[in-house]
Amino acid sequence: MVLIGVALIIIGFAIRLNPLVVVTVSGLVTGLIAGLPIVDIITQFGEAFTTNRYMSILLVTLPVIGLLERSGLQNQAGHLVSKIKAATAGRIITIYLLCREVGAALGLLSIGGHPQTVRPLLAPMAEGAAKAKYGEVPEEDREEIRAHAAAADNIGLFFGEDIFVAVGAILLMKGFFDQNGIEADPISMALWGIPTAIFAFIVHSIRLYLLDKKLDRKLGSKAKKDVIR
Repeated sequence: MVLIGVALIIIGFAIRLNPLVVVTVSGLVTGLIAGLPIVDIITQFGEAFTTNRYMSILLVTLPVIGLLERSGLQNQAGHLVSKIKAATAGRIITIYLLCREVGAALGLLSIGGHPQTVRPLLAPMAEGAAKAKYGEVPEEDREEIRAHAAAADNIGLFFGEDIFVAVGAILLMKGFFDQNGIEADPISMALWGIPTAIFAFIVHSIRLYLLDKKLDRKLGSKAKKDVIR
């Protein structure tokens, strides 16, 4: 019955309700089903907000990113990459994926991200590389390039951070094992994350390679015809 809260989150996101309202209601319902007093549930919300209040720092960076974009940051990023002949959308994103995964493995979780890196820099650079190679890129393909750029950030962070000992996932597993009387070394758990991170990088690099091939098949012939004309 306690898992009803998870079902509420899924339903709420599926029908596109306000995420904050969905999570709050889910937390309240889960706590009430578990038999917790309403005062204790609200206290947990307050303590969680106080503990993670540093997350609101992100709101300070958003105006800065907006000003940079208004001043032409996206255009300059795309223009710079368009001058590199060997650059393709897939290669640009693959390089970022490697940097993101290595950085996360070293505990540098904030050097990338969707609002501060993917949207203003990575996606325009990948689009600029595609535009320089094929000419005008249809909106459908531009959206696919952006999706791959966002996915690379997610994958690099998710699998890279598991190598860093002090990350929340490792500490959570360590605490779970300790509660159940199982001895586990955090360093060993982190080291076991290396093969998974390497495999994830290889798999997604292949996906990005296939993205370049797909763009070649779809837009390469069109670009050749335009040159002939």
